[in-house]
Amino acid sequence: QMADPFLYHTGERSQYGCLGHEVQIEHIKAYVCRPSFFTDRAVIVIHDIFGWLFPDIRYIVDLIAGHGYITICPDFFKGTDPWKTTDHWADFADWMKHHDPMKVDKEADVVLKYLKEQCGAKKIGIVGFSWGGMAVHHLMLKNPQLTAGVSLYGRIIRDSEERYNLLNPTFFIFGEKDHTISYDQITLLEEKLKQYCKVAYEIKVYPGQVHGFAQLKPEDMKPDDKPYIEEARKDMIDWIKMFI
Repeated sequence: QMADPFLYHTGERSQYGCLGHEVQIEHIKAYVCRPSFFTDRAVIVIHDIFGWLFPDIRYIVDLIAGHGYITICPDFFKGTDPWKTTDHWADFADWMKHHDPMKVDKEADVVLKYLKEQCGAKKIGIVGFSWGGMAVHHLMLKNPQLTAGVSLYGRIIRDSEERYNLLNPTFFIFGEKDHTISYDQITLLEEKLKQYCKVAYEIKVYPGQVHGFAQLKPEDMKPDDKPYIEEARKDMIDWIKMFI
């Protein structure tokens, strides 16, 4: 395994038998899991660089559905290859150019339309991890249809002061030991949100946690990390429940 500064170690992960099913929505495939009862509340999950097929992200979809939401993870890479653990870190910047987390608006609109028209969803939230966390931050600035958002360890892009004028409540989750996001960046995010943001927001940093910590399935967690992973997930669900 190459030592790269950004990708968390996917290592030997256990297999996962999914509870949901796959659907085709216009030009996008998506993984959907529904609760056993009718609900008009939904959550979109945005995957990380490993894509919509990655077992960890499907586990998260099933977990959120278990709390009573129609939960959907669309393939935001539109059929193109996700990042693979065998890929070379030197190619990452080039790969990112073709997988821009700020160019997800069209796909988000397609999925929102599906949730409203086909699933009867009235309130829709969004959760994203890493690459998906960046996409959530972007969408919470652009799309008023999203009632609330949770961005988990998305790198903070500072291209303008507009970056902090969120449309709806957003919760930012970070790991203390994340090598991709410095504490200074998190502090600056907090200062800027205080200055510009007119809606509810929260930032929380979880002690000792590295990039990607909140996606692990129970059997893949280290005992020391487990309480923080469970706390982050509970915080994520509580934020969704507060607004959706």
